[in-house]
Parts: sequence; structure tokens; C-alpha cells
Amino acid sequence: MIAVLLYGGGFPMTRLEKLEQSLGIPLPASIQREIVCAMAMQIKRVFDELIRQAAQGSVLHNDDTSMTVLSLRRDIQDETDDPGRTGIFTSGIVSARDGRHIALFFTGRQHAGENLAIILAKRVDALEPPIQMCDALARNLPKMPQTLEVIVSHCLAHSRRRFVEVTPNFPDECRHGLEALGKVYHHDALARKQELSAQERLLYHQQHSAPEMDQLKQWLNDQLEQKKVEPNSGLGGAIGYLLKYWDRLTLFLRQPGAPLDNNLCETSLKRAILHRKNSLFYKTERGAEVGDLFMSLIHTAELCGANPFDHLTQLQHHADQLEQHPQDWMPWNYQATIDRASPAAHTG
Repeated sequence: MIAVLLYGGGFPMTRLEKLEQSLGIPLPASIQREIVCAMAMQIKRVFDELIRQAAQGSVLHNDDTSMTVLSLRRDIQDETDDPGRTGIFTSGIVSARDGRHIALFFTGRQHAGENLAIILAKRVDALEPPIQMCDALARNLPKMPQTLEVIVSHCLAHSRRRFVEVTPNFPDECRHGLEALGKVYHHDALARKQELSAQERLLYHQQHSAPEMDQLKQWLNDQLEQKKVEPNSGLGGAIGYLLKYWDRLTLFLRQPGAPLDNNLCETSLKRAILHRKNSLFYKTERGAEVGDLFMSLIHTAELCGANPFDHLTQLQHHADQLEQHPQDWMPWNYQATIDRASPAAHTG
């Protein structure tokens, strides 16, 4: 329960300590920290297996947000020569595989693209290249060895936001772009409602969304070529961004399973942002690793429709078994593993 409240609910340890004290439970924050660290050691094999399975996903979303780790900040302050990279981040990676989502978090100096490359190094060679969904920041793109590759898709929601931001200054022009993108999102919602397969969804978008996007591209080019819009203006920047990354922003018209945007990952990263808002920082790198482990397991359980509290409880109760077979103790199959081992499963 402590881990769920800390890393799932955003309760800082000091606030949790006061709550427990009011209930007659004297549990200092330092003891809570020892408890969750000890549990993290017990169940780390499950987290490692979660990473391995995420690497086999067909679509991987990634992004990052800033984070504070006090011990890493002190390292920078103590250096007198080249401090190197000074930023500290929490990367969020959400992998789609077999109809489920796996959420992973990694905190440190590495960017989201670098963390994604580490994960993809565990990918089975025989699998097809996965789709990577991210925004257009270079730090989100992994530097892959020649034996591995990804199909990059960029976030259409980022392009849409650029039009939203300048709507007060260019209401009519922005309305044109936003309405076109709105129709594409409407078609995608209908495809989800009809539960279309990846190939059926692709054909649906090619039939309904492709004409909308073709007309939008023509309109965008006309705005610049006919000098209706100043390229250095806010609207010009929004148009230029959409045209510059057009191929990656429209991958959903050519590649089965390509998502429209990176909203899934951005929503997951709100876990880390909630922790940053309430707890402000991690004290040490070890503390950040523990937080990443629990956030990953808790959020993956929620994405899979499992109970995070029950999952973590059962992992503790079956620590010996999960050490030998961690693949049987994932958030989506641990209950089936328990049912198979129960006496009732062998009767009747």
C-alpha cells in the first residue's frame, strides 16, 4: 500500500507519515523508504521481464519530462572541469504488444531516445521493425545499430497545438487547419468504435482521411507559395512544422497500426509529473530507480485493467516463484498463475 500511495497516488513520504501518525501508526518516512527499497529488490526480476517484453512491442511511444535527483545535482556542482550533460529527466516509454500496453519509466541523465535504444537492444532479431511514436525533438530519436531499425512516426497532436496557440491572431486560417485535423481524429474514433483491425483501420483512413489530408497539404502550400502568410509569423511556423514533418505525421495513412499521436505516453508521464509536483525530487539515484520500478508496475497494471495493490501484494507473497519464472507474474497474467497453483484448480 505504501508503494501504491507513493508512486501511484503521488503522496509524498512526509505527508504519508503524518496521515499514518493520525491513525495511530508510527511509521517514519525513513522506515517507509527502507520498506519500499527492500520490496523493490524482491520483485526486480518482474520489472526486468517487463522491460524485455516491452522491447517486443509493435508500437513504442516515448517522451520525457524534467526531474530532480539531488545526488546528481551535487555531482554537477562538485565538478570543476567540463560538467557534460546537466539535465535530469524521467523518460516515459509505452509499448503496445498483443493488444495490451506496457508502461516504463527511467530517471537519470539519459534522454527518451537513449532509453528507448537500450530497451530495443533486447528485441528479438526476427521481429519486424517497430513503429516509434514521438514528437519531433531529436533527443527522442534513438541511435540504433545497423542491425536494428524503427519506423518513426511523429505526433499529430503537436502540430494541432501549434495552430491552437496562434488561433487568437489568425482565427480564420487556424480554423481551416483545425477542422481538417478534427475530421481525421473523428475517423480514427470511428475506427476504434468499430474495433477495426490494424489493416482495416489503415484502409479506412486511406479512404476517408487521405482526401482530407491531401486538401490540407495543398492549402498549406498555397499559404506559403502565394505569400498569404509570413513564414516567420506564428501561423507560418505552424504551417512550416506540419509541412517539414509531413511524411512522419501521416504515417497512419501508409503503415498498419501507426497511431495518430503520442498522447498515450504524455498521459503516462503525468505519473512522474505528479511525483515532481508533490515530492519535488528524488534524493538519490537509487531512490529514482525504486520509483521508476513501482511507477512502471503500477501504471502497467492499470493499463491492463489489473489491481496494482493486489498485484504488488501477490508479488511479495510469491517472491520465490517469480524469481524462477518472472514471465508468469506480469500484471495481466499473475492471477491466472495463482489460479493454476491453487488446490481448487486441481479438483473436480
